[in-house]
Amino acid sequence: MFKLSSYSGLKWLSLAAFLLIADLLTKQWALAHLILHEPIAVFAHFNLTLVYNSGAAFSMLSNESGWQRWFLSGVALIVSVFIIVWLKRVPDAPTAHKIGLACVLGGALGNAIDRLYLGYVIDFLDFYYATWHFPAFNIADSAITCGAILLLLTMWQKN
Repeated sequence: MFKLSSYSGLKWLSLAAFLLIADLLTKQWALAHLILHEPIAVFAHFNLTLVYNSGAAFSMLSNESGWQRWFLSGVALIVSVFIIVWLKRVPDAPTAHKIGLACVLGGALGNAIDRLYLGYVIDFLDFYYATWHFPAFNIADSAITCGAILLLLTMWQKN
């Protein structure tokens, strides 16, 4: 099976687990304390606003008939397995690369759990300027974005 030696990339699964737990806990907090589509101002240009996203990033596919729930969940689970295998096989990769993989893994699992359990993803972080609002997002989305940026940077540095 998998050996979690000090040289194994799998030791980064703890970061993925931390991000997953943080994501799930903050979503539960949002469900318990926020009212759907009613923003709470935190500071200038930032609200907490509970939103249910049945689509992908930026609510793409959210108006579809429901197939996107299973498709996006399947993609997230396949990507998660791929990342775990990748972490196992890249123990000598740069630390930033392994952190990026762990971030994408934790975020993908966080959103997949929402989709499988609820049928949608809970979003609640709302940044805006004047009347323009960036699409609401969550900790999982942030982890995926930061992880993807780290992966791109580490791949770019190799060339």
